[in-house]
Amino acid sequence: MSENDEDIGDDWAAAMNEQAIAEKGEEGKSSTNDYVSAEFPDLGEQSPQKPLNSDEVKLEVILDVPVTLSLEIGRTKINIRNLLQLNQGSVVELDRFAGEPMDVLVNGTLVAHGEVVVVNDKFGIRLTDIISPSERVRKLG
Repeated sequence: MSENDEDIGDDWAAAMNEQAIAEKGEEGKSSTNDYVSAEFPDLGEQSPQKPLNSDEVKLEVILDVPVTLSLEIGRTKINIRNLLQLNQGSVVELDRFAGEPMDVLVNGTLVAHGEVVVVNDKFGIRLTDIISPSERVRKLG
C-alpha cells in the first residue's frame, strides 16, 4: 500500500472508533440505532415435493435437447471428375449389399442398425440391433 492508502485506512479506523464511542453514549441513554428482529414464516409447514433421484435429475437436463437422427444406406469414394459427370439416371455403386441392415446415426455417431419400412406411405426404420455404449466407445478409438 502507498502512504496515501495507509492515511485513508487510518482515517477510516479513527472514524469507526468515533462512531462506536458515539453509539455507546452515556449510560442510561439509548443507542441511536434501535434494531427489530425480523420474523420469517415457518418453512416446515409447506408440503415437500417428491425429490428426484440423481439419475432422473441428470436425464431431465438433456431430455429436450434436439439431435439429428439419420439413416445411412451406404458409402462410396468417388473422384471429382466422376462426380461432375453424374447426371439424372446415373447409378452410383455403394459399399453395401441389398438386404444388409442400414446404419442409424445420431449426430453422426452410429447407435443402431435397422431396416427400412413403409408405414402410411412414409419411410421409417425398424431397429434390429442397438450398439452398446462400450462398443461405441471402442469404435471411436
